[in-house]
Amino acid sequence: LSKEFSSASSTTTVGTVTSRVTRKGDAVVEEDLLNHEDLTGDRGMIDDMFDETYREKEGPKPPMRYVWRNIILMSLLHLGAIIGLVLIPSAKIQTLAWAILCFMVSALGITAGSHRLWSHRSYKATLPLRIFLTIANSVAFQNDIYEWVRDHRVHHKFSETDADPHNAMRGFFFSHIGWLLVRKHPDVIEKGQKLDLSDVKADKVVMFQRRYYKPSVVLLCFTLPTVVPWYFWDESIIISFFIPTLLRYAIGLNVTWLVNSAAHMFGNRPYDQHINPRENPLVSLGALGEGFHNYHHTFPYDYSTSEFGWRFNLTTAFIDLMCLLGLASDRKKVSKEVILARKMRTGDGSHKSG
Repeated sequence: LSKEFSSASSTTTVGTVTSRVTRKGDAVVEEDLLNHEDLTGDRGMIDDMFDETYREKEGPKPPMRYVWRNIILMSLLHLGAIIGLVLIPSAKIQTLAWAILCFMVSALGITAGSHRLWSHRSYKATLPLRIFLTIANSVAFQNDIYEWVRDHRVHHKFSETDADPHNAMRGFFFSHIGWLLVRKHPDVIEKGQKLDLSDVKADKVVMFQRRYYKPSVVLLCFTLPTVVPWYFWDESIIISFFIPTLLRYAIGLNVTWLVNSAAHMFGNRPYDQHINPRENPLVSLGALGEGFHNYHHTFPYDYSTSEFGWRFNLTTAFIDLMCLLGLASDRKKVSKEVILARKMRTGDGSHKSG
């Protein structure tokens, strides 16, 4: 493994890789082997790489157990979001702008925070940036950072198996929202408990949020987005609640869920045709760059989750800006040579026309 360091850009480029041959079904697949300890600096990061040794248990699947509290709350939320849509023509322009701002902040709390920083350690963030991303994460209300990271690493390590929390092989609805409406498969719980999450536990900001997560969500996801338009520009409290709060929250959830559902089902696979995740530009547009999913599951340690920089990828632009301001560093990026070699070995050929 070779690395090129640039103090100006604060980017680590993965230059060369070794390979091994593994078998998935009848297909022979060459996989890149990387020195993850070099990639992550102080910690070997292997818990976001697919585990070839996992085998689903034989016999009948466990019965599906509904979580009625979640079913009722999600139904009410989406009903509220529909009311929010109806109220848009009655809202002040400042309120609509505020709703968009709340959405952008909350999205970055997931994409730049829970996902690229804490789940994959694809770059490093200073304390002020980690505090901002933690606040933004509470605005998003998609489980605390620790729990989000645990579920996401399990998703990568056991993708499209019984141990995957939102296994897309169980259908679009399940991978989109259904997985939150039923009890987890026992394998998800078992494998999640065995993950090494010591790096997340060592982050005092993350553990502080976990300790006070519920009050932080009440304040940042529901109260603040509602009160600001009502207090500062005399917006109706009804409109303030249904648009910047409920509608914004529901949209934020659904664009994240589309990464689990649509980006695992619709699109091409230029990097690895033997895995399910796809390249989906529409999902990338809505999820601030998270829809380049075939690339991301092939190279999960890349801070950009894409080889195309800022294209449909506001999260990458945000991280680059944070590096420019001295708030982030050590972005990990796969070299063009490695990407091209992987396309030629395991891609579906679609890159030739792209």
